Amino acid sequence: MGGSAPRSPAMIDLDPTDRALLRALAEDATQSAGALGRRLGLSQPATWRRLKRLRDAGAIARTRLDLDLAALGLGVTVFLGISLAAKGRVSLADFERAVSAIPEVQTVQHVLGLYDYRLRVVARDLPDFERVLRRRIMTLPGVGAVDANVLLSEERLRGPL
Repeated sequence: MGGSAPRSPAMIDLDPTDRALLRALAEDATQSAGALGRRLGLSQPATWRRLKRLRDAGAIARTRLDLDLAALGLGVTVFLGISLAAKGRVSLADFERAVSAIPEVQTVQHVLGLYDYRLRVVARDLPDFERVLRRRIMTLPGVGAVDANVLLSEERLRGPL
């Protein structure tokens, strides 16, 4: 978090093969260069070179694991809009550091608009979420208003590539 605005990397030129490669990785990032190459009609070394170029250019920032939260006993996801009450008295870095230490908080987004922050919070069930909200989130430095939206369902949409 750190409070600084993210730097935007220089935009790289993507050819149709690069875009197909990124789409294939978005579906399953565990595929080997050989498997990706077979799928796209490329040799393994050519695919590996493209992957390396895309990583080096920052087009592939990292590889993530997509967990099945319900299978792990985390059946409730709630999006919170947080407005800080004491702007100026509590630094954004203090809030970010404190909220990042809460394991149930999956993401912390500093946003412009109605709220100062948007959080994605997971819990076992609604009583567990209420416990996290009352004991951990509402006691964070500077928290003022909190708005909650419970996730009912989620669909992954294809990306812009």
